[in-house]
Amino acid sequence: MEYVAGIDIGGTKCAVVLGRRAGNGEITILDKKAFPTGRRPYSEVLDEFFATVEEILSAQGVKVSQVVAFGISCGGPLDSKRGVIMSPPNLPGWDDVPIVRLFEERFGVKTGVQNDANACALAEWQFGAGCGAQNMIFLTFGTGMGAGLILDGRLYSGTNDMAGEVGHMAMRPFGPVGYGKAGSFEGFCSGGGIAQLARSRAMEALQMGGGVGYCPDPASLDGITARSVAEAARQGDPAALEVYRTSGELLGEGLSILIDVLNPETIVIGSIFARAHDLLWPAAESVIHQQSLSYAREVCRVVPAGLGEQIGDYAALSVAVYTASQR
Repeated sequence: MEYVAGIDIGGTKCAVVLGRRAGNGEITILDKKAFPTGRRPYSEVLDEFFATVEEILSAQGVKVSQVVAFGISCGGPLDSKRGVIMSPPNLPGWDDVPIVRLFEERFGVKTGVQNDANACALAEWQFGAGCGAQNMIFLTFGTGMGAGLILDGRLYSGTNDMAGEVGHMAMRPFGPVGYGKAGSFEGFCSGGGIAQLARSRAMEALQMGGGVGYCPDPASLDGITARSVAEAARQGDPAALEVYRTSGELLGEGLSILIDVLNPETIVIGSIFARAHDLLWPAAESVIHQQSLSYAREVCRVVPAGLGEQIGDYAALSVAVYTASQR
């Protein structure tokens, strides 16, 4: 048996996960402990990480020497080759933190770091809906829209870890703002983007003296979320159905570009797509059939993420597994 440890660094909370890897590659999660990140110096957060790692190893009777790798999942930007976290917007004060060196110096164990989209791609590729694929794309479709790319059986991160930033693609000259750009892929296909789109439609209806099912009055505007619009759509609200149809169509356009350019065999989409597959996929599938090249489309399947709420745990562990496999 081999052990791997995952370190999940988030703007709100952090977690340490210990996994046991069997000879067939399967991972069993043995323990997990989470703690709030807080607005504190990164050195204090790292001290808590170190203490939590030691606490978990002790509780499970595992020696540090039995851990083959640490895997760190963190929001970007970061430099995975140098092992440095570079000022993520959700981690103020984490400027050029040599996270890999600090963990390796503390524990003497090989350590790797990847941004959260790449880490989730590794997780779905190794343990989830993308198992067995040589060419796979993972799309987050959550708070934002990012991608992790598995090409020719390896994680592809680009020249300086900026590969997969598909949310920045311009889909329309105007539209919901995502990734700092109006009309972007993230603007139309993310939780915040769907809420913006729904709010815009609701304001138009209210200005005409009417309303929509998910927003009957101006006081309800601030409470619009992708989830509340999905609930209204499932109850048959025409405006809510139109919002999700629009998002689905733009999702189809974005997927068509990725299918034509990268020729993947599997595209795995997480979060909102997994929860609202019935609302998004009919429109997306129709557009894909209209816009993508048939030879590429016919060998590509588009599926919801398979790891559900555990994807964060498996993401960090997957970085450890991938790091251990690199020579």
